[in-house]
Amino acid sequence: MTLGFTVEATDGHARLGRLETAHGPVHTPSFMPVGTQAAVKGLTVDAVRASGARIVLGNTYHLMIRPGAERIARLGGLHEFMNWPGPILTDSGGFQVMSLAKLRTVQEDGVVFRAHTDGTRHHLTPLRAVAIQHDLDSDITMVLDECSPYPASEAEAAEAMRRSMRWAALCKDAFVPRPGYGLFGIVQGGIFPELRAESAAALTEIGFDGYAVGGLAVGEGQTQMLAVLDGLEGALPAARPRYLMGVGTPDDIVQSVRRGIDLFDCVLPTRSGRTARAYTSSGTLNMRNARHAEDPSPVDAACACPTCADYSRAYLHHLFRTGEMLGPILLTQHNLYFYQRLMADLRAAISKGRLDAYAYTVAREQAGEAGDPA
Repeated sequence: MTLGFTVEATDGHARLGRLETAHGPVHTPSFMPVGTQAAVKGLTVDAVRASGARIVLGNTYHLMIRPGAERIARLGGLHEFMNWPGPILTDSGGFQVMSLAKLRTVQEDGVVFRAHTDGTRHHLTPLRAVAIQHDLDSDITMVLDECSPYPASEAEAAEAMRRSMRWAALCKDAFVPRPGYGLFGIVQGGIFPELRAESAAALTEIGFDGYAVGGLAVGEGQTQMLAVLDGLEGALPAARPRYLMGVGTPDDIVQSVRRGIDLFDCVLPTRSGRTARAYTSSGTLNMRNARHAEDPSPVDAACACPTCADYSRAYLHHLFRTGEMLGPILLTQHNLYFYQRLMADLRAAISKGRLDAYAYTVAREQAGEAGDPA
């Protein structure tokens, strides 16, 4: 394996780990802010790094469309292009197979997209997906997969999963191993336990630097999502990192860490920041709510982020009510700090053998008793 990973402590199924990449270490469990188009929306890389983030996510499909992987390569790679010195994981475009279903055709050799920007035709094959991510200089490359929607029949999920496994083998053959860089396989199979087990076994036989669980958080709900993770217990190599793609809420993350997941990404903290939704230690808040109009307190008294240190709920309420762009910037900054503090607290709880107690605390906090109505 070309990507170093060490499990330093465990608490139940949860793991405290260290991922060694070409652009630095990542302490796990870890949350990756989403920088789909080489930018975490609304924030500079300095602000992202100050939140505690050490790894970010980019997207193969979007960067293939604009500005093009070849251009990014000529400009020194994605790290240089976006001025991010730390590790980068790039999603292969498999999620867009689902999210852009009206603009693509799935074939045995890959996916043909009509670009959402100008309608131009792009043929993304497993080999091309790996080559693009090589050009981007991604520390962690993801295999091309077909993310099936929810709901999907067992037959539909099986067809997409088995095609994804064939693509995974092609991606493994195309990947260029080098120290500090790795290739992750992606477990698919919808909500069907037998299909998930088949997928995990196929990927393990091929052999990857890490293993992701994809096709969740697409509408199935937390109960079914956690049931899938429970069903994968013991099915993936214990010595390699595990990544749950596109998840999720604070409680989703805590419950998934309890089931052995090491890496996460999700648009929630940044998207919510743009829509006036704040994550706090007292539940979620809607900063447009009139009750904040004359509130001089910070968004979260337990938070040490610059937003909470320098600005009041009343000011954030004013910014969102008047449509000032500073509002989304400040709240996105706060939400990223909240997520990174959550991950740091999870790591501390695992190291002390107190994860169950911490999980109970988070569940009570996020119940929203002191927050705004949904």
